[in-house]
Amino acid sequence: MKIGLIINNFDWVGDSSDPGAMLAGIARTAEGAGFDLIGVSDHVWQHPFMGGPEAGELECYGTLAFLAANTSRVKLMSVVSGVHFRHPGMLAKTVTTLDVLSGGRAWLGVGAGHYEEEAHGLGIPFPPLKERFEMLEETVQICQRMWSGEQGDERTFEGRHYRLERPLNLPQSLVRPHPPIMIAGGGEKKTLRLVARYADACNLYPTPDLARKLDVLCRHCEEEGRDYNEIEKTCMFRFGSGEGAFNPDELIEQLRSFAGLGIQTVIGFIPPVGPVARLEEIGRQVIPAAVDF
Repeated sequence: MKIGLIINNFDWVGDSSDPGAMLAGIARTAEGAGFDLIGVSDHVWQHPFMGGPEAGELECYGTLAFLAANTSRVKLMSVVSGVHFRHPGMLAKTVTTLDVLSGGRAWLGVGAGHYEEEAHGLGIPFPPLKERFEMLEETVQICQRMWSGEQGDERTFEGRHYRLERPLNLPQSLVRPHPPIMIAGGGEKKTLRLVARYADACNLYPTPDLARKLDVLCRHCEEEGRDYNEIEKTCMFRFGSGEGAFNPDELIEQLRSFAGLGIQTVIGFIPPVGPVARLEEIGRQVIPAAVDF
């Protein structure tokens, strides 16, 4: 099993005289501790679960570019980009740029999006859910088209929501055939079917129905003619609830149970992520044990 870190709490930014140095320190510590990837939440307002709009929130891809410059090994991923935030052509170009400048470490995390309040607050269009799912499928198709071949499949793309006259992409991504695509969400009728059809990874939550979600994904793969084993199974998880609430042995057993279900990567968040001691402790005690799961 691999362990990833998601940075989704930026409260420490206002408490630091040099937030850039602090963020770089977090990333370097995570990389040195053996984390496989670092993800950044893609919101423009902080999520209500994390303090709401009045809490701090850094823009995702600017932050990922900064992390790329301050690390050398870890994969870098949006967790995850709602399709309503960016036109697909610009999203593919942004992820390509991150991939090229990071030396081939970019992933695309993408989903149908949510949090209507932040979109309306900043004047970002927020179509109904049915349309966002249609946009999600077209977005993934466009990204794959732009990452095709040496400079993209340049034939005109004509969809219901997007039209690209020439999906040219130069320079092309370093990762071939394309940066891995993770489609997030556990919806059994639409989201997991899109995972089976297009994605390199899924992203689920450790709810009591996790095993059933994986079974549903497996059935969708059979219907789509896709090898279920080609899809990396990832799961979000909270590594403790705060200072003094971290039990490495308990966490190891939780990860072991996820591995028994078929989860291959756990992407954890540590509230607050600012202090590096928790990252170092996970690197010493948890990651070496999880490698064998």
